[in-house]
This record gives sequence, C-alpha cells and structure tokens, in this order.
Amino acid sequence: MCKKSIKTIKATARKVRFFSISLLSLASVHALAAEVTANAGAAYRVYPDTAAYDKQEDGGVSITLQGELREKWNDGYTVLTLLPFYRYDEMDDERTHGDIRQFDLVHTNDHWEYQAGIGKVFWGVAESAHLVDIINQTDSVESFDGEEKLGQPLLRGSYFYNEAAIHFFILPYFRERTFPGETGRLRSEWVVDTDNPVYESSQEEKHVDYALRLQKMIGSVDFGLSYFDGTSRTPYFIPDLINSRLKPYYPLIEQTGVDLQYTGEKWLWKFEAIYRDSLQESYNAEVGGFEYTIPGFAATNMELGLLAEYNYDSRGQVLDAPYQNDAFVGARLVFNDLDADCLVGGYVDMENRTKNFFLEFTMRMAAQLQLNIEAQAFAHVDEADVFYSVRKDGYIEAEVKYYF
Repeated sequence: MCKKSIKTIKATARKVRFFSISLLSLASVHALAAEVTANAGAAYRVYPDTAAYDKQEDGGVSITLQGELREKWNDGYTVLTLLPFYRYDEMDDERTHGDIRQFDLVHTNDHWEYQAGIGKVFWGVAESAHLVDIINQTDSVESFDGEEKLGQPLLRGSYFYNEAAIHFFILPYFRERTFPGETGRLRSEWVVDTDNPVYESSQEEKHVDYALRLQKMIGSVDFGLSYFDGTSRTPYFIPDLINSRLKPYYPLIEQTGVDLQYTGEKWLWKFEAIYRDSLQESYNAEVGGFEYTIPGFAATNMELGLLAEYNYDSRGQVLDAPYQNDAFVGARLVFNDLDADCLVGGYVDMENRTKNFFLEFTMRMAAQLQLNIEAQAFAHVDEADVFYSVRKDGYIEAEVKYYF
C-alpha cells in the first residue's frame, strides 16, 4: 500500500474517532440533564469560472455536523459548554476536518468570572475587518472572510465593576491556521505546506501567550483597549523552491489595539486600530465607519442597515493585508416577518480598483430547517493585488441545515 493511501486512511480514522468521542461525550453528559442540541448541514458550492491552477475542482458537496452541550450548576453561576464541529468536503481533503470549537468551564462569583478549557473569544466592532480580534486562530478553510475560528486553549480571569471589565488571558497552546489543499479553491498558486510549519519561538506551538483587555462604557461609547504578547495568528510564508510549496512561518509579536463604538438612535459609529511590533516589521492598521439603520423600511416590517467603512494598513500590498487602502459599502436587510436576513457588500481598492463582492442570506424555513446562501465575486483584479491568486474563485453556495 502506498504512503499516500496509508496517510489518507489514518487521517480518516482520526476524523471519525474525533467526532465519535465528541458524540459520546455529549451523550454521557446528557444523562445529567444537560441542554443538548445539534445540527446537520448539507451544502453545494459551485465555481462558475475555470480554475486558475491545475487539479482544482469546480464544485462539490460538503456536509457538516455540530453539537452543543450546556450544563449549569449553582443557579447558573457555573456553566460547562461543549461544542464539537466536523465537516466532510468532497472537493478538498484539507477542508475535511474536525475541531472542538469550545469545551470550557465558566464560573462567576460576585465581580469575578473565571474560564478554563477551550474557548472562543471575539474582540472588535467593525464589519469589514476585525483588526483587534487575535485570541482565536482563523479557520480559513471554513470561510473566506475569516469569520470562522478554531477553538483556543485558554485560562481567563475577568473582573467587572461599574460598567467596566478587565480580562486577563493565559494561552498555553498555539493553533496553526488551516489552508486549502491542492484541489481546493481560494488558495495561493503554491499550496501552503501545513505539515511543516516554522516558528520563531523554540517552544513552537507550546509557547505560552498572554493577553489583556480593558472594556468600559462611557456614556454612549463602548471603549476597548487590548494588548497581546505571543505567537502571531497570521503567518508569513517561506517559499520551498524544491517542492513548490509555501511554509507558514509564525513570528512572535506584540500587539496593542483599541476599539470604539458610539451607539445612537439610528447610528453606530465604529473604529478599530492596532500597532503590531515584531523582529520582521512594525506597522499600524485602522478601520472605521458607520452603520445607519432604517426601521420600517419601505413601509414594511423590514429593517435596512446601510454600512460604510474604510480600511488602512501602513504596509501597503502584502499577502496578509487584503484591505490596505480599501473602501467598503454594504447593506443589511432584516425580514422580521420571514425570520430572514440578507447582507450584501463590496470592497474597492482605492489604488488599483480591484473589487470583491459578497452576499450572505439566511432564512428559517421551518422550526428545524434553515436555508443559507453565500456568494463571493471578484472583478478587475490587478496583478499586484492580494486577490490575484483567487481571481477565478468566485462562487455560489446553497446550504440546508437541520436542527435537532
């Protein structure tokens, strides 16, 4: 039997074992009267344009399974959460993967809250980019926009007082970013070699990271100030000329971030900024803009939100800064009578006029059924732009999810 076949069999066995253990965990704790829910989804994605690189597929089916368990003690002051996830994708083996999105214990006591386990943490306020969000690693085979994250092992202590909070994080283990494989779309010309990552730290993925965040409500303004010291979630890439691959390189960084959101009657004004320092480079990046909501749009029960933001990155055109001088505009339409919402938007590079458009639509079709439609498109992509490698990878995806 060839090495590739053995590797595939072992990988498949690990995936099956992962989800089996997760389901057994859900079932065993269910006996303790925990709240247990799950959903299964089936999606079909099609890429209308011919692929830019050899061996890439034009579309295919993927299936997802996700469970959620929540058990509470001490009148709700102690909560255990387990959230396993698994996807099978017939087009890209690298997109077939499983993860424990969350498996943590949270305890609240007076002004304090403690968290231990695998958690999900989100920081930020902007729609078009989440600059300050840095705790969890991006699961980039799941979503092109970077919204989906891998579970992060962590310890957290939070103190709350007078509409303010300070959070302390210890992150004892690093999660590598996922990337599409050779047959997958939305990838670079050279495939990223996820089997051979390179780290600046001699401790590699066992390097202990630290983070601190202060939150405060000041009138109508939500204010956040954050600091991170550890392994960057965003890698650089080292060309492997022999194998025509890219090796991800994870440097050590320090990042300071600030985020602000002003909430008015119909207006949301948003701003995020970071300063990041490492041995390789130091740079700053900002994103800011607004969302204006129109209730009762067109004399109906719908709500229309208009969005506009501007993104800046002092490095200019680099691989991990797709929006370095880009304007974003979008609209969010909420159909309250149909239990549905739709978000459409687009980015325009102010220098080379490269354009990237997207659509996200969700509708509850029945008590247990949900329809999701997603689309991405690229237009007038400049050869020097980060999106040039995915210029042929616009797609449309339809997914049906069943909740039980």
